[in-house]
Order: sequence, then structure tokens, then C-alpha cells
Amino acid sequence: MFYIRWAILFSHPSDFTPVCTTELGRVANLTSEFEKRGVKIIALSCDSVDSHKKWIQDIKSYAKHSGDGFPYPIIADESRDLAVQLGMLDPLEKDKDGLPLTCRAVFVIGPDKKLRLSMLYPATTGRNFDEILRAVDSLQLTEKKRVATPADWKAGGECMVLPTLKDEEATSLFPKGYFVVNLPSGKP
Repeated sequence: MFYIRWAILFSHPSDFTPVCTTELGRVANLTSEFEKRGVKIIALSCDSVDSHKKWIQDIKSYAKHSGDGFPYPIIADESRDLAVQLGMLDPLEKDKDGLPLTCRAVFVIGPDKKLRLSMLYPATTGRNFDEILRAVDSLQLTEKKRVATPADWKAGGECMVLPTLKDEEATSLFPKGYFVVNLPSGKP
């Protein structure tokens, strides 16, 4: 368990929409995975607290999530002030009143309170929360170790030694060894 806290803020176009309901349900069911990583979750939707309370019942039903409460808070941003301030509006998708919908933003904030990763999905595209967990795993690993993670990396997979490390440093940091791939450019 990580004692240093990370956070994820993710926004939604509107309460009661089908894609949003699937996403919030998925996150509710992944709560223990986020907790294992020391990650606090908070959602944002531009609807009222009363709307959120009613919607939570649909989310829990869809996700087959039992219990009296809900595992994370949903910010009510009716004025859209926070969504606008954080750049969470989808320029192409509009609501029934012609206002830009809140996009599906994901902001991963590190224990230093700095933005470490942001992803903006259009309102019409649901997020892949397995990818978000994978990205958190990479962020947490690379913060502790002097490595980078390659394309399609998964937790426990091979990492890359940072190219800024000298051979002596790499040998000291990775006493079990590492390998070098020689490429046509001559740069390892």
C-alpha cells in the first residue's frame, strides 16, 4: 500500500447518460485496485447534487455494486466553472441547449500535487480504465526507479534503463544486469 497519495479527477458529459453510467460503474468496481495504488478518485459532472444522488442508484444497479454508500465523490459543477477552468469542455459535442459538453477528461495528480498525466476523450468515447490503471502503475514505478516503460508495458514487465544513465550507474542500480539493443542508427 502506498502511503503517499495520488489522485484521479475524471469528468463526465452528463448524469444518466449511458456511457457515463458504464464508466462510473466500472470505477466503482475498481475501487480496491485504485486503493492498492494509493489513488483517491473523484468524478465531476455538470449536474446538481440531487441529480448525482439519483444517478448513483442507476450506476450501482448497472455495475451490480452493493452497499449503502458510493465509493467516491462526484463534484456537482452546475455552473461549469471548474470544467471551464480545467479545460474539460468538448469543442465538438453540444448539449440540448447548445453548450459544449464536458469531455471525458482524466487528470492523474501526483503526491506532489502536480499534474502527471492528462487524457481527453471526446464525449462520445468511453475510457479504458485498465489503461488508466496501467498508466498509474507506470507513473508510480518510474517515480521510484530510474526507468521508463516501453509501449504496451504491463506491471511486472521489462522496463528500460533511462538513456541519461551512464553504464556505471546502470550497473550499480541494476546489479542483476540489463541488456542493450543495438539499432541501425548506432544509438543503443
